[in-house]
Amino acid sequence: MFTKEGLRKLIIPLIIEQVLAVTVGMFDVVMVSSVGEAAISGVSLVDMINNLIIAIFAALATGGAVVTAQYIGAKRNDKACQSAKQILIIAFTISTAVMLLCILGRRIILSGLFGAIEDDVMDSALTYFMITALSFPFLALYNSSAALFRAMGNSKISMKVSVLMNIINVTGNAICIYGLKLGVAGVALPSFISRGVAAAIMLVLLCNKKNQVHLVGKSIRPDFKMIKKILYIGIPSGVESGIFQFGRIIVVSIIAGFGTVQIAANGVANTIDSMGCIAGQAMSLAMITVIGQCVGANDEEQVKFYTKKLLKITYAITAVVNTTILLLLPLILQLFSLSKETRELAYILILIHNGMAIFLWPASFTLPNALRACNDVKFAMFLSIFSMFMFRILFSYILGVNLGMGAIGVWLAMLMDWVFRVTFFIWRFASGRWRKFAGFA
Repeated sequence: MFTKEGLRKLIIPLIIEQVLAVTVGMFDVVMVSSVGEAAISGVSLVDMINNLIIAIFAALATGGAVVTAQYIGAKRNDKACQSAKQILIIAFTISTAVMLLCILGRRIILSGLFGAIEDDVMDSALTYFMITALSFPFLALYNSSAALFRAMGNSKISMKVSVLMNIINVTGNAICIYGLKLGVAGVALPSFISRGVAAAIMLVLLCNKKNQVHLVGKSIRPDFKMIKKILYIGIPSGVESGIFQFGRIIVVSIIAGFGTVQIAANGVANTIDSMGCIAGQAMSLAMITVIGQCVGANDEEQVKFYTKKLLKITYAITAVVNTTILLLLPLILQLFSLSKETRELAYILILIHNGMAIFLWPASFTLPNALRACNDVKFAMFLSIFSMFMFRILFSYILGVNLGMGAIGVWLAMLMDWVFRVTFFIWRFASGRWRKFAGFA
């Protein structure tokens, strides 16, 4: 179904888009580090919450993209267009509700999750949380629109809009932090503006009837039958992603008890670590489009072929990227304004993550999207939830707190989670039990 050229046109823009997202996130941390470690800590704590919310939005968009890709594969463009409108309705409704909840309850949320953090860290976190929460509806609409273009196999559109969004963000950060001296607010305001611009552009582009999937008709009314089908995929994916990110927040709350140095080192390490996951994140999105269309076309052999092919590509790129990061790590860490103690701890954490990501990350996080594209969503959800609570949370406490290993113990618990996920996701795909959910059995 997909030629080599077709895969390149899908995958390369996705990788570029992920590179932009990760590098801009790193620049955000580099720039805000000039304000002080309390600012880094406040931003990194809120970003854990934001990542949870973003993951839920992305999972719901994934649910819609699976349905849309399957309709495209089945040559039902009319249904694909109908699903597009319903995805946007779901995204806007849920994101607006989440925005209001976060704005009104931001202090309660931060205090409840992270406990008695230092006053200057809390002040930075409250400011950053308030402004970024306002952008949630824009972000949800952008993510959903981008998912629809990817379902069509057109990832170049979201890449181009992402370039513009990131230019606005980085330029705005420089002006607001270094020029206007707005501190933490100087990181948040450009994010709000760039997401609003990106969402508006994507919605306008979706109205173009030349697109395979476009917004048809003037009325926007819920189609509950279609919404149910989208949510069948989206809710388990959203629950899985939400609990996964919530588990990470619990883990960070454990780290928060170790002091500002460990919080800052963890925040910097997370920023750099995300660079090592670029290929996996991009290929996860490609899996939805490719495998979804294969399922829609009712072609089981193509599902198996492209799952293995995309996974091999993911492993190859992940190995190259992470090896490069590890070799350049001393230079990369010099970009951040950190104390010697914080820099040394961040170095160890990155070695743990990126060294093992080469072997474990693709099968842990890219392979499950092949199962989701085959409608096998509940297995991925239950496995991920169990692994999160059993390994990431329980063993983070055992190793980090009880055995006194601090953040290093927490990150070793993360590796245990990866090993468990790899074992059972590979078993699930090899067993063929996903076939009945895809309609092949």
